[in-house]
Amino acid sequence: MSVLTAEPDAVPVGDEPPDTGERHRLTAVTGLAALSLDAMASVAYGPEAIVLVLAAAGAHGLGFTLPVTLAIAALLAVLVASYRQVIAAFPDGGGSYAVAKTHLGARTSLVAAASLVLDYVLNVAVAVTAGVAALTSAFPALYADRLWLCLAVLVLITAVNLRGIVESAKAFIVPTVVFVGSIFVLIVVGLFRSEPVSTATAAGHASVLSDNATTVGALLLLKAFASGCSALTGVEAIANAVPSFRVPRVKRAQHAEVALGAVLGVMLIGLSALISRFHLQPVEGVTVLAQLADAAFGHNWAFYVIQFATMILLALSANTSFGGLPVLLKLLARDNYLPHVFMLKADRQVHRHGVLALAVVSAALLVFSGGDTNTLVPLFAIGVFVGFTIAQIGMVRHWRLEKGPGWQGKAVLNGFGGLLTGVSAIVVTATKFEEGAWLIVIALPLLVAAFETVRRAYTRIGERLGLGRIPEVPHRDRSVVIVPVSSISRLTSEALTAAASLGDEVRAVTVCYPDPEDRAALYALELAWAEWDPGVPLVRLNCERRSLGRPIAAYVREVAATEPGTRVTVLIPETEPERLWQRLLQNQRGAVVAHAVRRETDAVICRLRFRLL
Repeated sequence: MSVLTAEPDAVPVGDEPPDTGERHRLTAVTGLAALSLDAMASVAYGPEAIVLVLAAAGAHGLGFTLPVTLAIAALLAVLVASYRQVIAAFPDGGGSYAVAKTHLGARTSLVAAASLVLDYVLNVAVAVTAGVAALTSAFPALYADRLWLCLAVLVLITAVNLRGIVESAKAFIVPTVVFVGSIFVLIVVGLFRSEPVSTATAAGHASVLSDNATTVGALLLLKAFASGCSALTGVEAIANAVPSFRVPRVKRAQHAEVALGAVLGVMLIGLSALISRFHLQPVEGVTVLAQLADAAFGHNWAFYVIQFATMILLALSANTSFGGLPVLLKLLARDNYLPHVFMLKADRQVHRHGVLALAVVSAALLVFSGGDTNTLVPLFAIGVFVGFTIAQIGMVRHWRLEKGPGWQGKAVLNGFGGLLTGVSAIVVTATKFEEGAWLIVIALPLLVAAFETVRRAYTRIGERLGLGRIPEVPHRDRSVVIVPVSSISRLTSEALTAAASLGDEVRAVTVCYPDPEDRAALYALELAWAEWDPGVPLVRLNCERRSLGRPIAAYVREVAATEPGTRVTVLIPETEPERLWQRLLQNQRGAVVAHAVRRETDAVICRLRFRLL
């Protein structure tokens, strides 16, 4: 007789292979849609930030738009190369936090993490308000409702992200393609124009160009460079969220990072070239991008496609934060700097608590600002420059320790990038300090202090629990189960049955008050108990005051003191109504008893839920 045996790794016919969650992770293409919208949308305000600063030096100053943009593009190339290496060196994600934690120490890593958290939160608020501002510019009647529109957009983005990062990428990939395609077409068409097709958009708007300046100082160029670097926000998001990519995660994330740098660099340089080609002058109330679209296409349907695509992508660029921050919060929670609830992962690879926390804080910022972009912009981009600088310095140390092929050139590259981003961080903070940047200067150390407070709390808990040490061998103690009762019912019977299964001895306790009505009720209960005779003694706890939890807690302490070596358990029977609203009908006696026993004793609390079906 033969016996058939199955291969150890064989999958039974008809059974599906186990779901590893890979289908809920990102490819290089979907990673761009999920994690790069912030950087992509920054072309709507990056070149404009440069132009507005250089306008202080008049038309002569605007001539430096392209050189400043080329310098920013060079820094972008440095950052992309650096974060490509960060992805390979730290495949668990975390970006500058992971780099600093390994090479610069815990305190520096927390500064990097705090700066990223602040930047991600502010990015959501700024992106949503900027998108809604573009909408209200097209439809002024909606201006009074801009806060509600902001909150509605935030709810939409949150809901999509709660379904998974892949779902958000699928939902936002079309707007991304339309926006990027529109910008590329704008650049190509504009380069073939010798002069603007139309200037109708800027007509009637006051110019912000200075008439008197004739020279451009180094400080002005530095300020323009720092302001234009706002276009680099979001470059680090892919490195922060490497675990969200499909296998091979490092390769896919690196491809997405390089693609982001290439697309963003081409758009920035192309738009700046058009600004110089058309001798564009910034005016009040009209964006530079709108003027470029008007100059390249004319005031027709193509112009409105650019405007609406920009509006939608600005609003949706908040999705970058929803892709990167939950992963960062997971790493902080893993290192005991945040509550461990942020480590939990729901279906579809969703860090639900991180998504919801980001949504709640962002909603609070929107309410605080009243949905006004200008209130939030001074706070924006400072955090990301701090993170950039820390990551670059950390990578310099990484290369010095690793000493791989070509490490000196890589270290010089990262050192130069760190110098540029560090200077940018200082310039942006100084120039925007009085406009509100001082809040970030205060918030950073407060957030670091909060992280350290959580870490100390977890350390104390770990010491009490003996984590990392081998505990004593489990042993059996004599056990007494105390069951609070107030009447005889099926719930009482179920509670005593459960108690008898848990302990060696079961005691029912009831609290007696001096009021005649209460004494009569106690007398009736004792008669019924004697007639029922469940085999469990009923202990009367006299109490002069109308307190329920304290007398039971005092009895538990008495048992623990008079019977050393006895494990005391308090089993609290409660009903669980069929419908949620019916819980309002309950008297909450169980919660009161549990609170008192938990606060005043070391007894084990067991809450028995009896379902009313």
